[in-house]
Amino acid sequence: MAANAQPDYKIQLPAYEGPLDLLLDLVRKQEIDIHNIPIAKITAQYLDYLHHLEKLNVDISADFLYMAATLIHIKSKMLLPADPLAPAEEQDPRNELVYRLLEHEKFKNAAQMLYEKQQVEAHVWSHPDLSLYASEETEGELVVSLVDLVKVFQQVLERRRAVVNIELTYEVVTVAQMIAQLRGRLSASDEAVSLAEFFEACPSRRSMIVALLAVLEMVRLQAVALVQEKIFGDVLLRKSKMFDAAFEENGAIAKLDEEYL
Repeated sequence: MAANAQPDYKIQLPAYEGPLDLLLDLVRKQEIDIHNIPIAKITAQYLDYLHHLEKLNVDISADFLYMAATLIHIKSKMLLPADPLAPAEEQDPRNELVYRLLEHEKFKNAAQMLYEKQQVEAHVWSHPDLSLYASEETEGELVVSLVDLVKVFQQVLERRRAVVNIELTYEVVTVAQMIAQLRGRLSASDEAVSLAEFFEACPSRRSMIVALLAVLEMVRLQAVALVQEKIFGDVLLRKSKMFDAAFEENGAIAKLDEEYL
């Protein structure tokens, strides 16, 4: 080995769980207005990250490659003149990407909040007030925590990841719409709804994230309770005593709809 030889230079890149995670990090670190993303700049930075992964011989998943193609497509559409006959909300080709980034950020914030809550619960023993959830239907059931909700979501998400499926279209579904869908299922019967089945019925991972946000909001507003019929049993969603009140015309859910619409 030559005396002047230098050790190999090692490049360390941050790891991201998915393309939206990477894009959101690029936007937030540079304090870019998420509603006015400089698509050419962000596309160049995104592709630069992928090129670094290639140099490190890191396998790039289909999701990252599909997002690269999406960014390039948006960039090309930005170079064309806007269609004067198209509605105002459809004239900016970045709108769909912005919506997805905002939904992803809400999910990340919710996940962080639940992680912090889990850390607190691991070191604190408390006796929660279960009177809001107690009824003849829930007698004998176990009220579970939000941590159990996230565990169920992660299990369903891992099963979905095991299936190779590149989503070529993204359905537009809002948190308000998902809440309305869950409300319909709970109102149609006195039976509880399986949390895992509710997530598995979502056609895409994106809609699963929206479903998780919907459940979190309904739990926060005490419209539903998370219960188990036995230890280690399936986690179920059941109407709580505040269910009808939450969906009144001036109830908490009505105000929530305005926030997510």
